[in-house]
Amino acid sequence: MSIISNDIQKAISLLNQEEVVAIPTETVYGLAGNIYSEKAIRKIFDVKQRPLFNPLIVHVHAVDQLGALVSEFPEKARLLADAFWPGPLTLILKKKPTVPDLITGGKNSVAVRIPRHPVTLELLRQLDFPLAAPSANPFNRISPTSSSHVEAYFKDRLKLVLEGGECQAGIESTIIGFEDGEPVLYRLGSIAVEEIEEVVGPLSIRNKKEHAPEAPGMLAKHYAPQTKTLLVEDIDSFLQNTDYARIGVISFSEKIKSLAGERVQVLSPAGDLKEAASNLYSALHKLDSLGLDIIVAQRFPEEGLGKSINDRLERATSS
Repeated sequence: MSIISNDIQKAISLLNQEEVVAIPTETVYGLAGNIYSEKAIRKIFDVKQRPLFNPLIVHVHAVDQLGALVSEFPEKARLLADAFWPGPLTLILKKKPTVPDLITGGKNSVAVRIPRHPVTLELLRQLDFPLAAPSANPFNRISPTSSSHVEAYFKDRLKLVLEGGECQAGIESTIIGFEDGEPVLYRLGSIAVEEIEEVVGPLSIRNKKEHAPEAPGMLAKHYAPQTKTLLVEDIDSFLQNTDYARIGVISFSEKIKSLAGERVQVLSPAGDLKEAASNLYSALHKLDSLGLDIIVAQRFPEEGLGKSINDRLERATSS
């Protein structure tokens, strides 16, 4: 029996009972629970097998909810919120003592965002509490961009996956923190660095940290298929010089002459980086299900969302 449902009221009932529910966002599906329920939050970490030092993102439906969560809201954070919320931007701000340390990995800051998805915005409006919602996948595995991805991962562990269709952005939110009021990028995501810099000027970039990370998604190995995966500059050259028999390919816009069918995932025939980002995880899920010897991904142009796609592929291929 499927656990996928369109029933928002059922999701509300379960969340009020301190259960965990999978919810859609524009980026990826998340495992959601009441931020003030230790039972729910511990279940998120348990279901995901996620280390407790890795902070969670808090989801709200309106900026005025931040007053209950954060003690400071720097001017450049306000500018970014005005420009990109609702949307795939997470801000790391100094937290109020009422925000549980379990959410923040023991840090004095909390990650917050307003998602741009009508189903989850409506859900948040009808709840009396914000939701913590990391991606709805086992720790280090490929993030889910459809309800079926979530169900395949957690059918025996969840009571409900709230249906929201395919995720439009397709990779996680961009995460920005602040040091002395100045923005620092902690995770590349669905908003390009160049778009952020148009609003607040040059960014410091510090998006990898193995111990006590400031934000989710900073660990070197993450977002990974179970199939061995390589990131290469030239796929045709690799194919001409490899001993692997069953090979899957992720290409930006070009078809691969020596391979065909579902083993070749072209992310954007039109060469559009936003379309490619939207299709990335879905392509990885498809290839990971084929019993291949190896997945080979093409390095993308190091501009716009190409930087975010390369970041995800580098973490997926990290040993």
